[in-house]
Amino acid sequence: MKYLVVSDNHGDRNILSEIVNRYMGLVDRMFHCGDSELEANDELWNHFTVVAGNCDYDPDYKAEQIITIEDDVIYLVHGHRSNVRFGLTMLSIRAQEVGANIALFGHIHQAVAEYDKNILFVNPGSISQPRGPVQIPSYAIIDSENKSYHVQFYNRSHQPIEELVADFER
Repeated sequence: MKYLVVSDNHGDRNILSEIVNRYMGLVDRMFHCGDSELEANDELWNHFTVVAGNCDYDPDYKAEQIITIEDDVIYLVHGHRSNVRFGLTMLSIRAQEVGANIALFGHIHQAVAEYDKNILFVNPGSISQPRGPVQIPSYAIIDSENKSYHVQFYNRSHQPIEELVADFER
């Protein structure tokens, strides 16, 4: 399965439209990890599974979502309530509780791909306001195979960021 993950566009609707137009039909599912600052009934959300971030005030957003796609159980959350700025412990505990093998989160505006306790953790970074050591706006595409995960991060020009790629055995 192929999943596109984006987060923290902070009102930049155009980049999400561009991603939808580019990837529709090329990925199995698109996820948005919050802080879009768009209305919860925006037509763009017809193409994404989305959650509320700490800057999303529309009460119609869900705080978290659990999606099953074939063998993958995907836990989607923004991450601010899990204190992800201080590590992945709380996020990991919740992902384990719901039986997830993939946990997607936003909030820290930094690209992350880690594998621990049989869970793939991915933060796609921020497509609009990157932070941390790699100052490149980014989103991620996850290839989930039977025995492995491949995570590639892309910039706003939809080019792979060569230093931001990760492979994990399941």
